[in-house]
Amino acid sequence: MESTQLLIQLSYVVAAGLFIYGLKLLGSAGTARRGNLLSAIAMLLAIVAALLDQGIVEYQWILIGFVLGGVIGAGAARLVQMTSMPEMVALFNGFGGMASLLVGVAAIATATGTFTLVTIVLSILIGGLTFTGSMVAYGKLSERIGSAAIVFSGQQIVNSLIVLGILASAVMFCIEPANAQWLYLVIGLSLLFGIMAVIPIGGADMPVVISLLNSYSGLAACAAGFAINNNILIVAGSLVGASGIILTQIMCKAMNRSLSNVLFSGFGSAGGPAEKVEGEIKPISVDDAYYILEAASNVAIIPGYGMAVAQAQHVVKELTEILEKNGTEVNFGIHPVAGRMPGHMNVLLAEADVPYDQLLEMDDINPRMENVDVAIVIGANDVVNPAARESEGSPIYGMPVINVDHARTVFVLKRSMASGFAGIENPLFYKDNTRMLFGDAKESIGGLIREFGN
Repeated sequence: MESTQLLIQLSYVVAAGLFIYGLKLLGSAGTARRGNLLSAIAMLLAIVAALLDQGIVEYQWILIGFVLGGVIGAGAARLVQMTSMPEMVALFNGFGGMASLLVGVAAIATATGTFTLVTIVLSILIGGLTFTGSMVAYGKLSERIGSAAIVFSGQQIVNSLIVLGILASAVMFCIEPANAQWLYLVIGLSLLFGIMAVIPIGGADMPVVISLLNSYSGLAACAAGFAINNNILIVAGSLVGASGIILTQIMCKAMNRSLSNVLFSGFGSAGGPAEKVEGEIKPISVDDAYYILEAASNVAIIPGYGMAVAQAQHVVKELTEILEKNGTEVNFGIHPVAGRMPGHMNVLLAEADVPYDQLLEMDDINPRMENVDVAIVIGANDVVNPAARESEGSPIYGMPVINVDHARTVFVLKRSMASGFAGIENPLFYKDNTRMLFGDAKESIGGLIREFGN
């Protein structure tokens, strides 16, 4: 028995070490895949050790769940398109929250002491709001529901009353744990609060929401770990919660929003009426774009969600290689909130084997932009919008953007003149140095590649 316990505790230590090292590797695009694999191994080791620690010897249902989960996970990883990856991440966050809620409910049967009851309430509360909040985020990202912020008069008062109801119910549950109505109230109000917390957030702010909900799922898991007295769950949940908060701060900085603004759902109504921009659109053909690119010595490519929609990452890589053979220096400018989830563009370009050293962050690409001959904007809108610098009346005023308008020439690849996810008009399209290359991005870049081949 002692040797078994020693093995279990050692397994926990090894799993915790692998979690920490795997998280460190996830900080770099070049090592992220290895970090993900190590973290998955750590999770498997932690689950096996936890089962042994709890004395669970009937494994048939666990094995069935293991197989089903593995099949669903493998299928999702292979079948879900990159354009749908943000929605899948939102679902994963939600399922993690629901798992913590269920663990908290199950732990009530063996709960002893006020501290354990408090941790159970926290796992239920955070898990519940994470689940429903993630479902709303999924709906907005998949556009199954409107992506615009949903606000109404007295919304803050309603939210405050829900929070007071949660606190009162939680206190009464801790005092009278045998009275199930308090538990049901905590569950119901936490689920309701998750919806109310996310609906006032506009679709353009979803990268912040995803990273925040990821942090919440970690905090819920941490609370569940305290509820069932499992150290590795506490460690893993703390790591996810802390990394999620750090990522949320990075996202907030990238969108010029404060963390308190995010936590209290006081942001996201950016999708207001678009400002009318004066000027003339100057379209360009693939043939003319080729001649300008062929003479360029320095090109910067700024990808956005439109590149994911067009699945143009592979032809972009091919064009990059052609330009480099032509003696052109090529770099990619990656805005922290480009796409609809943190790191969306990095993952997309990694899939096409674009070298990691060519992916420059916004702060690195902006000082170089004045020396760029051609900036190619592929499906990005809000993250290159100069109104963030120039128009105090713009909903995104003050948000750091990639200054593509400082390049000598700008090619904007778009299907139409439709505004971006934030619903804001972009003055970049009317600048004297901007040329609009309309059409599907994959086909347009394919046309450029064919011109270079002639």
